[in-house]
Amino acid sequence: MNPIDTGFICPVPELAENPQISSLIARCAQLAMLLEVSASPKPGNVDREHNYPDTYFEHFISSSVSVYPVIELAARCRNGIGALIRSAVCESSAWQKGGNTHFGAFLLLIPLSMAAGELFNSRGKTQYKLLPDEFEALAVHAHAFVQATDCEDAVEFYRAFEVAGVRVNSVDEFNLGDPESTSELRAKEVTLYELMDIARGYDLIANEWVTGFRRCLEGANCIIEFMQAQSPGAENSVSNCSGTGINEAIVYTFLRLLSRHRDTFIETKFDKDTADYVSARAGEILSAWEGASGNIESSDNITRDFEDLLPAVQEFDSELLKKRINPGSTADIIIASLFIALLGGLRF
Repeated sequence: MNPIDTGFICPVPELAENPQISSLIARCAQLAMLLEVSASPKPGNVDREHNYPDTYFEHFISSSVSVYPVIELAARCRNGIGALIRSAVCESSAWQKGGNTHFGAFLLLIPLSMAAGELFNSRGKTQYKLLPDEFEALAVHAHAFVQATDCEDAVEFYRAFEVAGVRVNSVDEFNLGDPESTSELRAKEVTLYELMDIARGYDLIANEWVTGFRRCLEGANCIIEFMQAQSPGAENSVSNCSGTGINEAIVYTFLRLLSRHRDTFIETKFDKDTADYVSARAGEILSAWEGASGNIESSDNITRDFEDLLPAVQEFDSELLKKRINPGSTADIIIASLFIALLGGLRF
């Protein structure tokens, strides 16, 4: 196979920084993508048990592996987010024929990888692991990177759509399907962050950029909380129905985030009412499992037998798959959440 020549246009930094840092960050990103698509049952989305007619589990696996060099470069870069996004999309498309698999995830992973590289390189240490109180610092650094994007980042972002074939709402007057939009972007000097700010009300990933990756942090903390609560006294060690607990942590966190935040991919593909129904149903399933209080913050509730939750989740999964309703934006948030948790030392 001959991958597409992505032709990075962002400045490639000299290899003065510790290469172990960028390698660690890229592997955490890869593992996050692989864990997310492997998790099952994850209502409505492709996983190890279910494919979509044109997009299979193997397509996501291929995409996850293919983008290693782009994420590794992102961990060494301090600018060029737009070019990195386009490069990630090109690499993903070169290695599989299932169409768009990780576009939203790349939008999150690239600035977070840049932030992780900056944080780790500033320490002068040989051990690289985010402490729990450093999660917020990671988000702050990532937010600073996206705020610093320029017009060329916006142009590169639009060019990525020529490859990705993403279903998305166009950003007001800047039609994603119109090649002339890039000229308008340059004429008006619109930055990529400004585009995301325009889209924040109807796109979950754009909202993450503008609000400082809050849902990504929420998901990371939920995954870690679940893993630790399942095995009190044994940090990051879980023994339950998957043998490690990570599958259950992902499914639980997926439902939790879906219940709290309307999935804008569903809203774009269908409508707001459908997205609201999916979120409400996810909340009902969690509430029924956790008891009448519906308190999803309690570690006592989290430690309940996960197998009791599975029948309702599997039924919900079947319903969404039959209707072709896939909460793709939530899956992207889960990937970023796993990435942060893995940077924090989560092992299973």
